[in-house]
Amino acid sequence: MTVFIVKAAQLLLSLSILVVLHELGHFIPAKLFKTRVEKFYLFFDVKFSLFKKKIGDTVYGIGWLPLGGYVKIAGMIDESMDTEQMALPPQPWEFRSKPAWQRLIIMLGGVTVNFILAFFLFMMMLLVWGKNYSTKEDIKYGFGVAKTLESYGFQQGDKVISVNGENYKDLSIDINKYIMFRKVDNIKVEHPNGTIEEIKLPEDIGTQLFEAGDIPALSPRYPFQLDSVVSESPAEKSGLMVADKIISVNGEQITYYSDLTYQFKNNTKENLFLEVERNNEIKSITITPAEDKTIGIVTTPADLDYIKIHKRDYSFSESISGGMSQGYWEVKDYLAQFKYIFTKKGASQIGGFAAIGNMFPATWNWHAFWYLTAFLSIMLGVLNLLPIPALDGGHVMFLLYEIVSGRKPGDKFMEYAQMVGFFILIALVLFANGNDIFKAIFN
Repeated sequence: MTVFIVKAAQLLLSLSILVVLHELGHFIPAKLFKTRVEKFYLFFDVKFSLFKKKIGDTVYGIGWLPLGGYVKIAGMIDESMDTEQMALPPQPWEFRSKPAWQRLIIMLGGVTVNFILAFFLFMMMLLVWGKNYSTKEDIKYGFGVAKTLESYGFQQGDKVISVNGENYKDLSIDINKYIMFRKVDNIKVEHPNGTIEEIKLPEDIGTQLFEAGDIPALSPRYPFQLDSVVSESPAEKSGLMVADKIISVNGEQITYYSDLTYQFKNNTKENLFLEVERNNEIKSITITPAEDKTIGIVTTPADLDYIKIHKRDYSFSESISGGMSQGYWEVKDYLAQFKYIFTKKGASQIGGFAAIGNMFPATWNWHAFWYLTAFLSIMLGVLNLLPIPALDGGHVMFLLYEIVSGRKPGDKFMEYAQMVGFFILIALVLFANGNDIFKAIFN
């Protein structure tokens, strides 16, 4: 199977699981409160369905447009915009006839299932696969450091001892995720010369790194060698060969791959000036990089033991507490990302289905699949809570207004609000997927 098919299959399966369970979150409380559910669909059935079968009062089906799914609840103004039904007198089995608290539970059911699913998956992953970790000593060559962190005292080759007093091996997440999304008061490091320093970081360090494009801020160093030179790339056009060993860029010695990427990213000149060793001779090569500052080379580690990874197994009880903790921080970290999204640079990096699909590995990996499914479940839950009409959060917002004020918004108002919300959602989908297309064409 091609990489595209493997990624697409994982994405489709993950979305199918998430959509069915999300809609069950609405379906089950609706049935418990004796509310009629007219349709239960995986994917959208615009004009026609791939499959449908009526059981009782509900038509169960699979649509052809894999952009989500829905349940059509009788007596509710939703994406179906069934105004004819709403013009008739209310019936006792309809959504609009139920008490506000029951309607609120029905609307919150979907996101509730999303969060429960994510926490459950984190627990099961710890129970089945455990968790990988590395200690300070396991990062053989230390970390390559982004330029932004150098200004606060970090040095190339630093080894992290602790973050906010927590030993590096005890950190439950990647060090970069910690710096970007959580409050970091101090990081204790061991410099290459053996000295130990506690470095203070400002509260906005994540924003500084994001704006500078210094992500990841820390990456394990390793010696490298060229694996291939991309055809028609700046490197090939300049005469760089696979057998070459890069020894300097712009006069700076290159030992590790992070040294190379550092020089590429922070180059302010039109050209890059490389010195390479070829057949025991030193040759100079001038390369004009692409707009994204790459030159078109593929590298491989020259030392596969540059990092050692250990595994911690979890008992059943430990997986419950560990999964709950991981779920909590995954939600918190995802919410923290919004401060970057609502910026000019962040908006340009929003992706659609192609970006989500590319998150999945090129070969089928169940651990990665279930982790990404849990993450997407959190994402779906959070985004559905946004107070936008046409989303669950929009319905919840109006229901809370009704409960507090004692006044129910009129049907006409709800119809117009639903239309506005629908157009907002379409605009966001087009924008996100437009970003994918733009990147595919120009990058």
